[in-house]
Amino acid sequence: QVQLVESGGGLAQAGGSLRLSCAASGRTFSNNAMGWFRQPPGKERDFVTAISSSGGSTGYAESVKGRFTISRDYAKNTMYLQMNSLKPEDTAVYYCAAASSSLIWLRSFYSSHRSYAYWGQGTQVTVSS
Repeated sequence: QVQLVESGGGLAQAGGSLRLSCAASGRTFSNNAMGWFRQPPGKERDFVTAISSSGGSTGYAESVKGRFTISRDYAKNTMYLQMNSLKPEDTAVYYCAAASSSLIWLRSFYSSHRSYAYWGQGTQVTVSS
């Protein structure tokens, strides 16, 4: 059974940091781009960041650029999201996802939730002001 499991969410103060992890099991995703999306309360799920299958390319939403960093550890089959300088507007449920192996590395594709075939259950991040 393929699973993506997020961890590391919680409560942080504005200006603080959190590190999210996404552990994959059931198969390796070394040939798949992976990404993070978030869904604020009452809003749609939005793209946050993605990393290519090789790890050599990344893309970020403008709202998190310079504050968030995506990375992946192939040996551990795990992806990370380092979130610094957190803002109250970062409050959301954060989801990790793995794209199909045929994803073309273009922003229009990797930023779309439709490109991702596997999803985690989500982890809550709450940033207080």
